[in-house]
Amino acid sequence: MVWFKRDLRVSDHRPLAEAAARAASTGNAVLCLYVYEPSLYRDGPLDAAHHRFIDQSLRELDDALGHLGARLCYRLGEMPDVLERLHAERRITGLWSHRETGDAITYARDLRVGSWCREHGIPWTERAQNGVIRRLKSRDGWAQRWARKMRRPSVDVPGRVVGVTGLDREGPREADEVGAAASARLDTQAGGMTAGRETLDGFLHRRGAGYRRDMSSPLYGWGSCSRISPHLAWGTLSMREVFHATERRMRWVRDRARRGRLDDTRWPEALTSFRSRLSWHCHFMQKLEDEPRIEFDNVNRAYDGLRESAFDETRFDAWRRGETGYPLVDACMRSLTHTGWLNFRMRAMLVSFSSYQLWLHWRRPALHLARLFLDYEAGIHFSQMQMQSGTTGINTLRIYSPIKQARDQDPDGHFIRQWVPELRGVPLEHLAEPHRMTGLEQRMAGCIIGRDYPEPVVEHGAAYRRAKAKMGEVRRRADARAEARRVAHKHGSRRRPPARRRRRPPAS
Repeated sequence: MVWFKRDLRVSDHRPLAEAAARAASTGNAVLCLYVYEPSLYRDGPLDAAHHRFIDQSLRELDDALGHLGARLCYRLGEMPDVLERLHAERRITGLWSHRETGDAITYARDLRVGSWCREHGIPWTERAQNGVIRRLKSRDGWAQRWARKMRRPSVDVPGRVVGVTGLDREGPREADEVGAAASARLDTQAGGMTAGRETLDGFLHRRGAGYRRDMSSPLYGWGSCSRISPHLAWGTLSMREVFHATERRMRWVRDRARRGRLDDTRWPEALTSFRSRLSWHCHFMQKLEDEPRIEFDNVNRAYDGLRESAFDETRFDAWRRGETGYPLVDACMRSLTHTGWLNFRMRAMLVSFSSYQLWLHWRRPALHLARLFLDYEAGIHFSQMQMQSGTTGINTLRIYSPIKQARDQDPDGHFIRQWVPELRGVPLEHLAEPHRMTGLEQRMAGCIIGRDYPEPVVEHGAAYRRAKAKMGEVRRRADARAEARRVAHKHGSRRRPPARRRRRPPAS
């Protein structure tokens, strides 16, 4: 049995290749399984938008398996109950899957599956599908190990997979059948292996030249960013496939540049920047793998109690509705709510604003954003939430000014006017701070503050100063500094492997 989870592809799929080879050598057949688990929708962050992406990916995966000689078996239920029923119908001799650095729900599920396999004497073979290392003892040399993993050849698609016959496949399930909540995200990316390859190819060969400059813009980042994050999150592309494609493109670009035949000189910097971010993807996932409590608790325990008791429901509701009175914050939240995607800097600004200006503990905003992000990846998500909210104690405090960001990243106001239509008549000079217009200016713009668009939920400058002072007080404490050293040792990036100590020459 090959259990597909967040690896909805046939290429570079080691469990599928190994199970197919084992079945061919033993005269057995392969059962390719996908399970719709209601708990992931009921208790987790998944909803109908995620289900739509998964469904598109599953249908293409099923067709691809059909060309190899097998089909996808769909089941609705909880693991390992599904395994128990299938084992009664067809004796399972081995289970193959990829490892998953998931949230507490999937972690507990995997523990139950492991227990079930041991009770029934069924070997469960788990294979890594990215650069995350299970049971890592030290971060020293991690980047070099990641690079070696990525440079290994991709696993070939099996020439043939002998599929199980005579078993009811059941077919795909609708969103309401799996308990997926309705979603307002109507303009999300398409799922599937073909869409993933086309998105990557479009970025590497056409869209990505302006990546270095445009990635921070909520408007231009829409086209200049890679947009492959949902495909990495749901495994329609493997990280190794992306790495190899990027390396090939970089070699081609360098060759053209040496010969003076490169049409767009922005490509070398763009690809170098993108290539570095591939390792950061796994770097943040490694944090949750090493310390699963990051999903729930402050990384640096010296920050415990700093914001938890001060949680303001009114501020939180304004933030999640996109009605804070700060146009770029509101435009970003509304855009994300509709499309399921936002460029990285604007994600960081949303978290920064909730954490510092609104002084909200990161946990509930994290759960809200997890449901909005089509590319939700637990390891990246919770690690980034803590970094951007300042609770790691080792990262620079990033307190974004929503006013400065509006002027820097949306200088012509196109993004704000697209997503906050009540501000379309506001002159550009007032668009970052419409509440500063006079009453006459508001009437002329057709936007009365407090009626057509909300008053700011907080005063940015005062909130900024209070937050910076409170964070500074904690950072200066001895226990916070000691915790920061522990966090850096466990989770900090290592730019180069530790230098070896030279032996002293023997005394003359």
